[in-house]
Amino acid sequence: MREPPSHDVTHLLQAWSEGDQGALDQLMPLVYNELHRLAERYMAGERPGHTLQTTALVNEAYLRLVDVKQVSWQNRAHFFAVSAQFMRRILVEFARSRHALKRGAEAPPVSLDEAGEVSLERAADLVALDDALKALAAMDPRRSRVVELRYFGGLSVEETAEVLKVSANTVMHDWKLAKAWLLRELQGSAAL
Repeated sequence: MREPPSHDVTHLLQAWSEGDQGALDQLMPLVYNELHRLAERYMAGERPGHTLQTTALVNEAYLRLVDVKQVSWQNRAHFFAVSAQFMRRILVEFARSRHALKRGAEAPPVSLDEAGEVSLERAADLVALDDALKALAAMDPRRSRVVELRYFGGLSVEETAEVLKVSANTVMHDWKLAKAWLLRELQGSAAL
């Protein structure tokens, strides 16, 4: 099945932002497959029979998206970035509830080059990464968003630049610095 043109999705997102509920009804069938692929990336490393399934992750993210009020959707990339953020939060909440670990103690660090391989089986890694991202966001919100959009959202450098309204060079610079900072932070928490 071919993906809908980006301008169709953007038009429906803008109409939804303006309160057109019918636009949301038209939008979801157009983006569902891509939301499902995004959720599959998150769930790829899960053990068989895990209680949280890909479709449940998509459905929970959808419910949170529907509850979003007063978002001025910029475009398709912005929508998927927010969707990815919701999926990350859902998985972190699930991991925290399943494994009440304190700041990822005894957890090995997560490599940012392993995008899509984070699983609940390694929930401590996900919790540690989430804690590190929150610490980064407190110091540098834009770099934290770059990681979120690239790593969790799977956005390209150009799409990330478009969402953040910065240049692609700025995204690459932020991405490199954020990865180095997070690696140092995660290695430090694993040593505790």
